[in-house]
Amino acid sequence: MATPASAQTYDPRYPVCMHVYGVLIGERMDCNFTSLDQCQAGAVGLPATCLVNPYYAPASPRRYRRER
Repeated sequence: MATPASAQTYDPRYPVCMHVYGVLIGERMDCNFTSLDQCQAGAVGLPATCLVNPYYAPASPRRYRRER
């Protein structure tokens, strides 16, 4: 019997995602890492891969208006 696919979410606030896979722990995409090193440290001992978030959208610098 096939299991329904869960929606994968890519949080655009974080540049790195961890793809966790496996029958025992389920498959998911965790996009809450600020660097590959941070992701790799979190992936130790897990069947996981760290990758660049394709939907990362860095915050644009705020522009301040000068008053006249």
